[in-house]
Amino acid sequence: MKKLFAVILMMMFVSTLSLQAQNPAYKRGISFKKLWMDYQSQNGGELSDFSSYHHGFEVSFQNKLTDNLFLAIPLKVGNVTSHNLDLDRCNHKTIYGLDAKVQYVFNNLANSKVLPYIQGGAGYVIEREGENNIQLPLGGGLYFHVKDNVWLTWQSEYRVSLADNRNNIHHGIGFVYQFDQQGENNMVKEEDEFLDSDGDGIYDDLDLCPQEPGTSENSGCPDRDGDGIPDYKDECPNYAGLKAFMGCPDTDGDGISDNDDECPNMVGPISNNGCPDNDRDNDGVIDAEDKCPDSAGPIENDGCPGGDKDRDGIPDSVDKCPSIFGVSTANGCPDADGDGIGDPMDKCPTKAGLSVYDGCPDTDGDGLHDGIDRCPSSRGSVDNNGCPEIAAEDKQVLELAMRAVQFDTGKSSLKPESYAILDQITDIMFRYPDYNLDIEGYTDNVGNANTNLSLSEKRAKACYDYLISKGISVRKLTYRGFGEANPIADNNLLSGRALNRRVEFNLKPGR
Repeated sequence: MKKLFAVILMMMFVSTLSLQAQNPAYKRGISFKKLWMDYQSQNGGELSDFSSYHHGFEVSFQNKLTDNLFLAIPLKVGNVTSHNLDLDRCNHKTIYGLDAKVQYVFNNLANSKVLPYIQGGAGYVIEREGENNIQLPLGGGLYFHVKDNVWLTWQSEYRVSLADNRNNIHHGIGFVYQFDQQGENNMVKEEDEFLDSDGDGIYDDLDLCPQEPGTSENSGCPDRDGDGIPDYKDECPNYAGLKAFMGCPDTDGDGISDNDDECPNMVGPISNNGCPDNDRDNDGVIDAEDKCPDSAGPIENDGCPGGDKDRDGIPDSVDKCPSIFGVSTANGCPDADGDGIGDPMDKCPTKAGLSVYDGCPDTDGDGLHDGIDRCPSSRGSVDNNGCPEIAAEDKQVLELAMRAVQFDTGKSSLKPESYAILDQITDIMFRYPDYNLDIEGYTDNVGNANTNLSLSEKRAKACYDYLISKGISVRKLTYRGFGEANPIADNNLLSGRALNRRVEFNLKPGR
């Protein structure tokens, strides 16, 4: 008998090592079973003598050990009939048992409603009329998922006793209640909840770029040039730039970003694509040598006209605008706003300003004149081109809106749960009167590209129309659809396609 006990324990150990682990059904639970106990068929009786199967009851506590292994501690009581070979008759007696068993559950709860299992262990049995003994139970059963935390269970086991004439069979039917539910959705979540595909320390369900390492400041997206603008929004991702220019620099400070400036290292007007005019007055004298670059004059007079050609009473030799009638207070140039700075030199010719600001006022008093202040009526920092910084919580709302705005499947109609986030965006627009909002719609790559392009634009317009209905001026809003362009995640993954189906809300200075 001791050899048999050793062999059984060895088989249990090997089987637990060789079986592949699946996801567990639960962590902890308690089970209740009605038992049918057969003490007579294995000790001289008949297996078919069902009248000798007596009733019992079992309560068991179960606890997870590994992914598929569970420890079960059942306490059972029953009134059994055992066959006495010496007296050739059956004895009735009450027994009490306490076991320690290991269960191996084969199936994954997320994929199956039925879980087969095997089990084995050891237990101690007390007989009120008889000999207390150690028993080794071996058996198996099935779990049937009913709902949420509840499973029905059927179980049968053969119990080898270390005492004579005590081998027996138990059958049981009952249910298990799980204290730590890991239902069909939660079982998958246990593996995926903390998935970080790109290893950047930001979990995929919070990472806007789950396949590319990024920073927490950019919601998990990379920023190669370190200018605070994630690459997917940065028009110059390899060169640090300004938010006002979508991440591009303006090396010469002429108000034209380097990617649009044909002369990025030389100051020039927008009308000449950022390059300086070589001969603005077309008098044949290049501006670098023309003493009157805005007034045509002969080459021998260094590009300046003679006399008083505009008859404003100011000699051409000192007239800053010899071809245009002007006033003496502006050195012969016209001065529409009367601030003493001639209109050709006045960057704000219709608004009176200061010479230190090239004739422009500083309406909001933030140190940047209206001519270069992107938000002239709202105080802001020089680093932000005179615009107020967008509060961190408002940025979070705009980032959240990309995933929170929802539409009916395959349509451009907004779901009611989208209204709350759009109302928050409405409040943000009223708080930043000098900012405009670009609404951009995107889709994943499933389906026809032209259909996706049309759908993305319709969805962007649905948001546009909603904001207008809330009182936002049409002059402060634009919308466009980009279809499958500019994906922020891998379209080969279900989670990636979900991220790519989005509407972005980009707040920008109004000028």
